[in-house]
Amino acid sequence: MAEVSPKVMIPESFQFQVSSSDIAGQLTLIWELLKAPLIVPLLTLGVYICLAMSLMLFMERVYMGIVIILVKLFWKKPDKRYKWEPMQDDLESGNLNFPVVLVQIPMFNEREVYKLSIGAASNLSWPADRLVIQVLDDSTDPAIKQMVELECQRWASKGINIRYQIRENRTGYKAGALKEGLKRSYVKHCEYVCIFDADFQPEPDYLRRAIPFLIHNPEIALVQGRWRFVNADECLLTRMQEMSLDYHFTVEQEVGSATHAFFGFNGTAGVWRIAAINEAGGWKDRTTVEDMDLAVRASLRGWKFLYLGDLQVKSELPSTFKAFRFQQHRWSCGPANLFRKMVMEIVRNKKVRFWKKVYVIYSFFFVRKIIAHMVTFSFYCVVLPLTILVPEVKVPIWGAVYIPSVITILNSVGTPRSIHLLFYWILFENVMSLHRTKATFIGLLEAGRANEWVVTEKLGNTLQKAAEAKKSNPKAPRKFRFKFTDRLNTLELGFSAFLFLCGCYDFVNGKNCYFVYLWLQTVTFFITGIGYVGTII
Repeated sequence: MAEVSPKVMIPESFQFQVSSSDIAGQLTLIWELLKAPLIVPLLTLGVYICLAMSLMLFMERVYMGIVIILVKLFWKKPDKRYKWEPMQDDLESGNLNFPVVLVQIPMFNEREVYKLSIGAASNLSWPADRLVIQVLDDSTDPAIKQMVELECQRWASKGINIRYQIRENRTGYKAGALKEGLKRSYVKHCEYVCIFDADFQPEPDYLRRAIPFLIHNPEIALVQGRWRFVNADECLLTRMQEMSLDYHFTVEQEVGSATHAFFGFNGTAGVWRIAAINEAGGWKDRTTVEDMDLAVRASLRGWKFLYLGDLQVKSELPSTFKAFRFQQHRWSCGPANLFRKMVMEIVRNKKVRFWKKVYVIYSFFFVRKIIAHMVTFSFYCVVLPLTILVPEVKVPIWGAVYIPSVITILNSVGTPRSIHLLFYWILFENVMSLHRTKATFIGLLEAGRANEWVVTEKLGNTLQKAAEAKKSNPKAPRKFRFKFTDRLNTLELGFSAFLFLCGCYDFVNGKNCYFVYLWLQTVTFFITGIGYVGTII
């Protein structure tokens, strides 16, 4: 007898007919079938997770706000908390009371700015026989190498002890260059090392203000100065960066220094005790944040750090969106990758007290370097827009409006002069959170781009010269630096379309007027998507 194959009986209402006129109806049916059992629970869980992360970030910002107020009102100034005496010139002993200081200037194809840092370092007010300037040139362009070497020779002819060093390869990138520089025989008698990136221009009295803290306080390993941006007013992109970085220096670095004598070394504009670097294991290139890596390892060995907010060093902000994106990838991926590699080492450490471990793991790493990026993107660019399409899932008003407003106000204290740009800064930070979140996951998972190092492009006064040339000759043909297709960023354009559709749906069917925010966020994603974020001010 022939075997009868079983038949699956499908209700008539569930039989799909493939036809162009019925596709929308079938998709609607699938949506309704999946919404209640799958989409609503998952989205609800996403809302709860985002609210929890928002509360964590809110409490961190409130804590930082309270502490910085107490620091400003009641904490002693650095020269009162620590011993500090000005450097005195002694006619009898000559310059022997001045320690020998090494200044390292790592650079890579820095055509536009190499003269700035070399000139500023050569003009430091410190005895010439107690100062060694080391230019660590990893440039791959022979013409630039020659220009940098000639600049070093020019200053050497004026009596400056300046050394031009190159390597056969770029192993370890910046960390590798700094490490190789410390191995030179003429460095063995140096007690301290000061690091300046190629675009940094310290004031002549920089060492005289920083070094005494290290001389008179043997427990201090690092004195960090503050960055001051010479091109903050160049365009809207640089103004946005200034707002974010001013909060970092005004609040985060100040609070860390005052409460736990710990903060992340900024990689430049700082003076290290060389003995502390050696005790911590030296420079390592296992992540793209070699500066933070060294700072955490030194802190775990009991060394203290001091941040001086009034010790300011001029520097340059990225003025192209492409350069800024690469920089933010490195700054977001690196800390997450370092957290993955060091969290258990921090937990097992026995040299630092319990509350400092909590501060480093929870506040410094988890909330600021991971949660802050993830909640900004996932909540305001994904979950909140999706709840508009699924009205069964509600977001409480305190989570959608009140907490973000308080966090934003607290973030704005660093740059009062840009308070009128605050709303656009929020929208821009939401866009950048897309890239920071992606980079954070790459770092946590140690994926393909975890160790990608792209040197941030510095333009020096190139744009200023171009603007002056345009004023003097307004009829000159305009030269475009990029093709329009090179500017396009498909990820931002995709999210722009998604948020626009969600805003349209909310405009027609919603009750919370989220479409106002969604359409404004759509415009910001679109502007960055076509690469014009840095062209207006």
